[in-house]
Amino acid sequence: MALRVKAATTSIPVVFLAAEDPVRLGLVAGLARPGGNLTGVNFFSSELVAKRLELLRELVPKAIRVAVLVNPANVQNTESTLRDIEPAARAMGLQIQALNARDSLEIDAAFAAFAQERPDALFVSGDSFLDSRRVQLVHLATHHRIPAAYSGREYAEVGGLMSYGSDITDAYRQIGIYAGRILRGAKPAELPVVQANKFEFVINAQTARTLGLTVPLSLLTAADQVIE
Repeated sequence: MALRVKAATTSIPVVFLAAEDPVRLGLVAGLARPGGNLTGVNFFSSELVAKRLELLRELVPKAIRVAVLVNPANVQNTESTLRDIEPAARAMGLQIQALNARDSLEIDAAFAAFAQERPDALFVSGDSFLDSRRVQLVHLATHHRIPAAYSGREYAEVGGLMSYGSDITDAYRQIGIYAGRILRGAKPAELPVVQANKFEFVINAQTARTLGLTVPLSLLTAADQVIE
């Protein structure tokens, strides 16, 4: 979305929320000095892929086959997720199977496929569409008794097993601050891109018990919140 806005105007100030490096995406010339009409927040969604997979492996130590659910309509996000998760999986001795889910029917189809080739765990990519279908995703993962890792705490709050990602509430707060500064006359070109520095690790202990998992003490201690 931010790239389309950038292509549409070079004069209207824009404050973005980017899951990837905005310099690599071509949104800004640099983090310290964006140099154009855009600035915003990089909330490190794709950069945290390897860490989320590591936490999932620690929670499900016997896992070998991990299904990765991605939204192919979000090309850049899908490419970055697979680019980051594949070497991380190899290092952990995990086998990755990518499955597409661009709408609710494809989500249902992906879980139906698990009946034929059941994965040991599920990794759901951070994506706005998938986030909007979090209740469906969590319900299906619980129904099929598949341990799953998600990108945001909103999944764990509706019953998802675990989540690890940037504090999205803090990112939105920063966007509001920048929007206010621009309205008071600040130029986006001179407002450094903010890089998220608050990360949340949430475990739903009730879901873990439902799945027959024992959460290691190391994860309980590391978690920012354990939902009972």
